[in-house]
Amino acid sequence: MVKNRKLFKRRNILLGLATLTTTVFFVFAKKLMSYSQSRALYNPKRDFSVGGNASLRKRAAAKGLIYGAFSEGGYKPLSENQQLRLSYIQECGLVVGGFFWGFIQPSANTFNFTDTDAFAQFASKHGKLFRGHPLIWDNVIPEWLTNKFKDPNTTSGEIRDIFINYISTIVRRYAGRVHSWDVVNEVVEPDDGRADNLRATSWLKFLGPDYIDLAFRTAAKADPQALLVYNDFGVEYDIPSNEAKRTAVLKLLELLKSKGTPVHAFGIQSHLLGHETRFNPKKLRNFLNNVANLDLKILITELDVKDNELPVDTAVRDRIVASVYEDYLSVVLDEPAVIAVITWGLSDRHTWLSWEAPRSDRLPVRPLPLDANFKRKLAWNAIARALDKAPKR
Repeated sequence: MVKNRKLFKRRNILLGLATLTTTVFFVFAKKLMSYSQSRALYNPKRDFSVGGNASLRKRAAAKGLIYGAFSEGGYKPLSENQQLRLSYIQECGLVVGGFFWGFIQPSANTFNFTDTDAFAQFASKHGKLFRGHPLIWDNVIPEWLTNKFKDPNTTSGEIRDIFINYISTIVRRYAGRVHSWDVVNEVVEPDDGRADNLRATSWLKFLGPDYIDLAFRTAAKADPQALLVYNDFGVEYDIPSNEAKRTAVLKLLELLKSKGTPVHAFGIQSHLLGHETRFNPKKLRNFLNNVANLDLKILITELDVKDNELPVDTAVRDRIVASVYEDYLSVVLDEPAVIAVITWGLSDRHTWLSWEAPRSDRLPVRPLPLDANFKRKLAWNAIARALDKAPKR
């Protein structure tokens, strides 16, 4: 028995070592693959030169396009930093205000429009289009509403009333001042296992699949002039998850159009990966064309490039990020239905990727057109080049 226990113990040790070795190998292989992909995207001779000094706003407008940016942290960074504010004024034809439910309606009977009113005033004062993101999402939900969802006594009727009141209150307040709304955000998720590929959210639980149609109809009633957008992520690359997402998104859009839902456009978030090489222009073009054939406009709504898995060298990183920007935009801007390019931030000083996708070496991330000191980078050049080469709308 003792001998057997020793053999058993020795076997477990060997199995443990084998597992550890395998794990280390795969971690190393993943890093090596990522490094190889990154180096494959790096071309020190690639030309990123641009003609003239015109802003992205002017370059976009010259082609009948809109360039704009979201402001991470709300209006506060713009109000506190004159350089940042001037950069938005110079570069952007559109600004995005964050309408996150947890901040807009902190209690059941209280709405807080301080930040979004400031954005709307800024846009109006400087001749910018104003865009709202998002109305309905299953994230950033206030505690009072989360408790409602959890309460076994909550009825579908109560949730429907809250849902309609929230959309109506916001959209009516900004009617005539908003260019476009992300009415519904990220409701497709094939991995949740539903036949309709919808994400299993509390909205779906209480209101059923028709909550998407209801959101668009409510928004359209409150402001018949605003462009109403369905916004989602994960459709850019030639990988199985993105292929499934493209198929599911297209089916949802087809269904909404068949029901007469007032959806006017599809928003592609476009949070791109600096190290990813599995990009198939033909497949993406086909997808965009299929969306356009539904009589929908297309907006690039949350564009940035993650550099957390790219090399340490700043010059190398910046060239790879710029390459990703130009390669991607060169494809999407070929589609006439694309009307806007919106980056998810303007300066590296204010980006969600600082905490969402930080670098393991703790170096600052560099995913946006301007650096932390609000100077134009190669990423800016890449966007400018793509806009300059885009067909005129």
